[in-house]
Amino acid sequence: MKYSKIFQYAYLVFAALFIYDAVVKYITTNEIVYPSILLGALAIFMFFFRNRFSKKFESKDKSN
Repeated sequence: MKYSKIFQYAYLVFAALFIYDAVVKYITTNEIVYPSILLGALAIFMFFFRNRFSKKFESKDKSN
């Protein structure tokens, strides 16, 4: 179960990298990079989704 916690926070790291990439490219070229923004948003969504799923799984595991 510890691996799932590591991967949850890896999603946040990737989100930060994608958003950083989008901001840097916007500042340097004044161009909006939609794929980086969408991947960053998807990574943030996956973090919260996996977090909720793991909490639900742990509570179901404790009740049995």
